Amino acid sequence: MPTDLNALESQSDELALLGLMQLVSPALPIGAFAFSQGLESAFELDWVRDEASLAEWLSGVLEDGLTRCELPVLARLHDAFGQADSEAGRDSIATWDEWLAATRETAELAAEDSRLGASLKRLLGSLDLLPSEELHPSEDSLPPLLPANAGYVTLFAYTAHARGVSVRQTLLGFAWAWLENQLAVACKALPLGHTAAQRVIEQLRPALVTAVDQALTLDDDELGPVLPGLALASALHETQYSRLFRS
Repeated sequence: MPTDLNALESQSDELALLGLMQLVSPALPIGAFAFSQGLESAFELDWVRDEASLAEWLSGVLEDGLTRCELPVLARLHDAFGQADSEAGRDSIATWDEWLAATRETAELAAEDSRLGASLKRLLGSLDLLPSEELHPSEDSLPPLLPANAGYVTLFAYTAHARGVSVRQTLLGFAWAWLENQLAVACKALPLGHTAAQRVIEQLRPALVTAVDQALTLDDDELGPVLPGLALASALHETQYSRLFRS
């Protein structure tokens, strides 16, 4: 019997890992490839021009952005989905989803979060992975599990939790997906080869772990992105003369 239990636990862990890999795959059809998060404007402004300056830019966004915003809130949302049978848990989900929306400093960043969230929700529906109440609303007094127009981070947290992915692995997966997407942007819009992109990954892999470590220690009053350069680049992107990515 213990052997059978161990086998079941191992299989569950493996399924969770595969579920996370699917969620962070660049092939996930939610349109993440269409947005640059201000990076394309940083190229145009000559703030980022080569491998070294790209690594510096990404390190700054990771440290002052994801570490202080998406990653710690993702952990809070994951925990809240674990308490989804209570009103407090659902209120927490709605609160952090609204908080994230309020931190999007440009229309472009807000649109990215809402559109990716809507796309992920549609995909989950097509895979029969939405919570049953989305299809068959209950008549109890609890608020909806998924807020109306929930953002991408909220849907990411829901999917990871539903698939049994741990909090820490969820954060690492989200950070990895962000880094891969940013490097894909650089390979398309900057003279950056794929080998150079892999060197940037090697340089930043330890930083992803550090970011997750730090994100898991922050109190609520320590949260909030500090990225004026990214906000300015994102705002300027709307009127950039030539661009490959959505604004």
